[in-house]
Amino acid sequence: MPDDDFEEVEDPGYDDDDDDIDTDDVEALVWNLLLLINPGDEETALRQFAIYRDAIAQGDADEEEPQWALKDAIDWTSGFYVDWKDTETFVDVINELIKRWNLDIDWGGDISDEEFLDRTDVPALMAVAYDRLREHGYSLWTWDTGSDSHAGWIALSRDDEGMQQLCQVLGIEIRPGSDAF
Repeated sequence: MPDDDFEEVEDPGYDDDDDDIDTDDVEALVWNLLLLINPGDEETALRQFAIYRDAIAQGDADEEEPQWALKDAIDWTSGFYVDWKDTETFVDVINELIKRWNLDIDWGGDISDEEFLDRTDVPALMAVAYDRLREHGYSLWTWDTGSDSHAGWIALSRDDEGMQQLCQVLGIEIRPGSDAF
């Protein structure tokens, strides 16, 4: 259940007239990001927001780099974080994430075949997932981990511009999954 002391954010940080974003309230920005990566599922966004706030409050994460607190809050529910060579886990986590929308991805080969997974890599699979998800109105995003690992999330394609603006203000460098870091 969500934390009882959750403060509802009324202003999402967007100004409808000129698309400016209020950069003063990081929590509001993070809340909006969680809404984007949990389309139609405010309950999950609330749970993840509580985890994010706890991590910040306990000093386990830095508000200036919210992606790290978000990584733990959303992992395997609304986002992914995998090692650069772990193709099997990447396929598994994406398949888990898209179950929310009753989607399946044609990965271009038999994902239960170790040889298929050994012949590819996470960025190639990410590009396949990006293309297949776009067909259904979703975008796969990846953010710069500063390491060999790959991380990201999925949102509605109609929110692409908002996602880019929000992440820019939050200092999270993102790219479409078709152009992995």
